[in-house]
Amino acid sequence: MSKRKIKLGAFVPGISQHLAGWRHPQARPQDNHSLAYFVELAKTAERGLFDAYFLADIPVSVDPDRTPNLGLNANNTGLEPITLFSALSAVTQHIGFIATASSTYEQPYSLARKFASLDHLSQGRAAWNVVTTAQPEVAKNYGLEQAPLPQARYERADEFINVAQKLWDSWEDDAFSYDKASGHFFDGSKVHAPRFKGKHIAVDGALNIARPPQGYPVIVQAGQSEDGRELAAKYAEVIFTAQQNLSDAQSFYRDVKQRLSKYGRHADDVKIMPGVSIFVAATEAEARAKYDELNSYIHPSVGLMLLHALGGFTEDLSQYDLDQPLPAHIGQLSHGASRQQLILDIARKNNFSIRQLYQWIASARGHWTLIGTPAQIADQLQEWFENDAADGFNILPPTTPASLDDFVDLVVPELQRRGLFRTAYEGTTLRENLGLKRPENQYVLARRYTEHAS
Repeated sequence: MSKRKIKLGAFVPGISQHLAGWRHPQARPQDNHSLAYFVELAKTAERGLFDAYFLADIPVSVDPDRTPNLGLNANNTGLEPITLFSALSAVTQHIGFIATASSTYEQPYSLARKFASLDHLSQGRAAWNVVTTAQPEVAKNYGLEQAPLPQARYERADEFINVAQKLWDSWEDDAFSYDKASGHFFDGSKVHAPRFKGKHIAVDGALNIARPPQGYPVIVQAGQSEDGRELAAKYAEVIFTAQQNLSDAQSFYRDVKQRLSKYGRHADDVKIMPGVSIFVAATEAEARAKYDELNSYIHPSVGLMLLHALGGFTEDLSQYDLDQPLPAHIGQLSHGASRQQLILDIARKNNFSIRQLYQWIASARGHWTLIGTPAQIADQLQEWFENDAADGFNILPPTTPASLDDFVDLVVPELQRRGLFRTAYEGTTLRENLGLKRPENQYVLARRYTEHAS
């Protein structure tokens, strides 16, 4: 039996992960709409043997009446992920592509068709990051006054994924016969229309594209709330999570893995990959200097707006001394979202000043941040991996392309030296490289069960 290996995702927006990463002298924000630039990033990640390239996506832009022209929402100004990944699939061979799409505002038929197309074009390297999209600004872009409540969003997401899988199973793997002699293009007995009508979603006919090479594109999910964890346990095959310490990561890992059995799933069916922002250099001092340099580029107004946006702080923090701790009465959350609570916990546990808090959050929006030498970075990744806290990591390079190059050139060889990471891709599809099973067609399984029962 082969040794378990770390899985890696590359979360690499064109603008940079760090709030002020685009201001780094080597950053190229002007190339954020350039295919050639993203080809360069994808090929670097593939050279580093990453499992997948991941992009988040929120269908909302800046409000010029409310947001200063300082780059707070710069990552909301990029290319649509499925379109971009379709192009990148033509110039890469192994790396997978995880595109974000909303179950709240998309429709199952069109989404299933797009992801099936990406899976065919990439020869089995597509994945869907399912998001339920809570931002009220997004709702208004889709003709709604406010976002649906969490319960409704997760109910719809459950129906949505279920229907998407039925659509991907519309055609059995061998349904298309292309028999020129008989004139039969396909076998009609191997086509299945979902005929689904639920509380939130209704879809009638079969998808108009063959079953994806992977059966289904890999399902990715990132919710940490109770509803999010339950949805992940039912459907997700990769989970992106934000944790700050080993104990919390172990608790999340254990909780989600234990939920799988109720859905007839095994622990190996889901790969849990905490996000981590990494500042690495030959010496710890050099790595720390990289961290300090990027933080020096943060405009205080943008830092405070980041805390307001992600931390849920309703009070104006600019009235306080930024170099003093967050006042005790601010941000006490009784029913806050998971990310908001995480940010408050970071402030309290580290006794951060307001400035230190937004500098820490600026690196990775509440994800784990590591600063050190390749050996120091590998030590900490290895500790989480070998102690039931992670199956891999979603790497968030602080600035691009420099930080992605640093990880590939410095950290990957150290992980390989320790036998923790691959030296070559294991398969040709994303599922094969992640060690995930290819799902059987649900209609074939139902027929087999019926035949066996009779």
